Amino acid sequence: MAMAANEIEALIKAALPDAKITVEDLAGDGDHYAANVVSEQFRGLSRVRQHQIVYAALRGRMGGELHALALQTSAPE
Repeated sequence: MAMAANEIEALIKAALPDAKITVEDLAGDGDHYAANVVSEQFRGLSRVRQHQIVYAALRGRMGGELHALALQTSAPE
């Protein structure tokens, strides 16, 4: 079962309300996405911790409904 880009964005936004998020369907199949997430909550955190926060926001959908997510995260400049 595929997942829509707006669902991914909504889940991340629920966890990181200040985030600026772009989600792109890389293969047109609803399974392979790229996301860029910029949030003040990432400031001072390692890239690994930033990614863990985003994956937690997806509530276990990685590996199931969402097969692959190329993720870029950062704090605002």
